[in-house]
Amino acid sequence: MIMVTIFRDGYDNLKGFELSGHAGYSESGSDIVCAGVSVLTLNTINSIEAFTEDEFTLDQNEHTGYIKFSFSGEVSSESLLLINSFVLGINSMIEAGNEDYIKIDYKEV
Repeated sequence: MIMVTIFRDGYDNLKGFELSGHAGYSESGSDIVCAGVSVLTLNTINSIEAFTEDEFTLDQNEHTGYIKFSFSGEVSSESLLLINSFVLGINSMIEAGNEDYIKIDYKEV
């Protein structure tokens, strides 16, 4: 199961996210749930890097399915929109019948 944790310091103040695990929907290389989460995750990080000046830290391990993304300072409205889009995408995947493969949680930081 892919565990997604969204970090926040208040209702609208999202500070980053952490993902761990693999979906287990199918064999490695053909797991469409894992691929979907990966696309959402990498596109969010790449978009924040390309379209904002916000600073962040990134820790990842491709083999274990771990990634941690955290803002280092203030979060711009553009980054907030992109993170909210990421959360919407993850929740949409869960609601589409993937609740056995993805779980989302929120953690106050």
